[in-house]
Amino acid sequence: MNSSSGSISAQEVQASAIADLIAGARNVAVGMLSPVPGAGALLAAHLSGGRMRVTILGSREHNRFTNGGAELFDLAGRGGIDAFFLSGGQIDGQANINLVGTGDYPQTEVRWSGSFGSAYLYYLVPRVLLFRWEHSRRTLVPQVDFISAPGTSPPGVHRPGGPVALITNLCLFAFDRGRGRFSLRSVHPGHTLEEVRDQTGFDFDSPPEVPATPLPDGARLQALRGPVATQMAGIYPAFAEAVFGVRAA
Repeated sequence: MNSSSGSISAQEVQASAIADLIAGARNVAVGMLSPVPGAGALLAAHLSGGRMRVTILGSREHNRFTNGGAELFDLAGRGGIDAFFLSGGQIDGQANINLVGTGDYPQTEVRWSGSFGSAYLYYLVPRVLLFRWEHSRRTLVPQVDFISAPGTSPPGVHRPGGPVALITNLCLFAFDRGRGRFSLRSVHPGHTLEEVRDQTGFDFDSPPEVPATPLPDGARLQALRGPVATQMAGIYPAFAEAVFGVRAA
């Protein structure tokens, strides 16, 4: 739904939830083709009053790197990235992600983009937020066909980073690294617990009463539809026009 009509869009709800998840971080990096995480990160930076720095790969204005991924990996290795976003063709209940393809490797029936640096960043960045905008049993599976990056590691493995949450088009899960398990934190407005359970391939915990994901308040909406939308138009013009009704200058 386009926010220019006055209604709060699903993307605005998701971006506001993401801003809460990364609140307090100093340096946040966003990969390419990640408009909703990008909007959430820019909103969080706005709310921080300048204390948060956001780097968006593929952006001219919001990209401090001149050599893309290599500099990102170096900074993460030195502890300079506090939060990052990862997705996958498949994500399972242990927060393993699959970016390679479906079927028995290497004869995968469907091939995706590949793992790239996902495992490296998953191990190093303290707050990794998983996201998937198709919440279905074919994407959120009991066990991924190929582990591009593991959600947890055995005892004794030095791993300062890992997943803290999974946000989808239906809900928000928190991840307990010690238990290696997701718990349902909230359901987005317009959706139900029954819908989430029906569309999720893995088991998860949930409280007796599941709250709705909070709607962004007036100040957040003003920021999203103002300075954040303007910045997004220069990075993701199609997204900015569709969601905020803002065109690139």
